[in-house]
Amino acid sequence: MNIQTLELFTPNLEKQTTFYAQVLDLKIIEKTSTSVAFQIGSSILKLTYRKAFAPYHYAINIPGNQEQEALKWLKERVGILTYENNDIQYFDFWDAYAIYFYDEDGNIGELIARRNLPNHSNRPFDSQSLLEIGEIGLPTFNIEQEYRLLNAHADLPIFSGSLERFCAIGDEQGLFIVINKHLKKEWFPTKDKPWSADFNITFSEKGKEYSLAYKNEILKFLNH
Repeated sequence: MNIQTLELFTPNLEKQTTFYAQVLDLKIIEKTSTSVAFQIGSSILKLTYRKAFAPYHYAINIPGNQEQEALKWLKERVGILTYENNDIQYFDFWDAYAIYFYDEDGNIGELIARRNLPNHSNRPFDSQSLLEIGEIGLPTFNIEQEYRLLNAHADLPIFSGSLERFCAIGDEQGLFIVINKHLKKEWFPTKDKPWSADFNITFSEKGKEYSLAYKNEILKFLNH
């Protein structure tokens, strides 16, 4: 799954614009009085003003061999969210290394280096090494319902986990991280409460493009 555009909502548009443009050094490709869009490799992150807000958890793919370089680059810009005094978290079941940080809204951002993706690089790490949006968290009360919808409309498979507590749906390139809020009540690594925050997303899978909205805890395809 290739995530093309991810739209999140923010009550702090100006602060978030400064964070992503100046701190993370992302290119602004569109800006209005109520929204801003940034290029993240092959993906677009759009932030739209909305007074009502709940925080998100999302991830950006980086070269699979550059977690140390990414950590050094990120440490110069933001505080690192650690776990058991480790700056980099290793997930053996994915063979992936992750680094976590907060943005100005308290969203949990993640840079993840997946060893199995053919995206390794030898160039110096900078903002151009942020390859694409790779994950969006989707807290719900019914993982099976969300999976059946995603699978029926876009043929997305279960990549990891189960339909009970935690389920990563899609593939290593792009994932919906679907969790059951009854059973998994904290985001790793911060123990922040998972909120079912509204978002809009466009993605492609097997040559087809899809638009989807998560609103008021209801997941809905917009073009099917």
